[in-house]
Amino acid sequence: MNIQWYPGHMTKAKRMMQEDIKLIDIVIELLDARAPLSSKNPDIDNLAANKSRMVILNKADMADARKTAKWEEYFKAKGFFVLSMDSRKNSGMKPVSDTIREACKEKIARDRKRGIINRPIRAMIVGIPNVGKSTFINSYAKKSCTKVGNKPGVTKGKQWIRIGKDVELLDTPGILWPKFDDQEVGLRLAYIGSINDEILTKSELALKFIDFLKINYCNALTDRYNIDIDIQNSENFEILKQIAVARLCLLKGNEPDLDKAAAILFDDFRSGRLGRMTLEEIPE
Repeated sequence: MNIQWYPGHMTKAKRMMQEDIKLIDIVIELLDARAPLSSKNPDIDNLAANKSRMVILNKADMADARKTAKWEEYFKAKGFFVLSMDSRKNSGMKPVSDTIREACKEKIARDRKRGIINRPIRAMIVGIPNVGKSTFINSYAKKSCTKVGNKPGVTKGKQWIRIGKDVELLDTPGILWPKFDDQEVGLRLAYIGSINDEILTKSELALKFIDFLKINYCNALTDRYNIDIDIQNSENFEILKQIAVARLCLLKGNEPDLDKAAAILFDDFRSGRLGRMTLEEIPE
């Protein structure tokens, strides 16, 4: 599969972010904890040069906890301030404010020397589509500030959100980069829902995903769908057929509906019902 998705509004959004970056003290990049490196937009490093940087491994409740801890150390070693969280839970937001203040303590000290007191820290929230930026902001602000959706491309423009007296957030649309040099990155982004599903062939994508599951989380399929099949030694096509039968996804003549079975498989993965999984390892 050759996966590419870079709609026109992303070019506009990137230009807007380049114009606004001069107003910003810290760039907070949300990553998907299930695919931390694949969900990290390489263009952000250029955009945020010379700014304080913070990485949030979002959706950590659905990722392999042991691997998330290793990814935290990986990004800390790269010079980022790092948190992992489930941003749907607004009870755990105090560490966000504490980390922002820690990351910007030199800037706060400079302001005080110049007699500037209590100016809010300005943070730009960035990330690829469907990584959970709007959910994070709404939880952090403890109110509904942004529109939330379970498909990429919900946020189209920018907006400022005040968080108490200390922080102002600039929300930005989710943007990808124009070309995936590594198609494995494109596949992982498709798995987590950061690529528009409408441009994908779900059943073909599911066969690729089953390859990954067979190697890394073999029992997830039998546990979730209660299918009596030797996963390791079965063809992916046969496994997807078995999922279709188990979930009564049938066409006329009782033929398995593979597209519907694929949609169920990805819905279960993206919601965490398939189990906690991380799609990639830390690079050598």
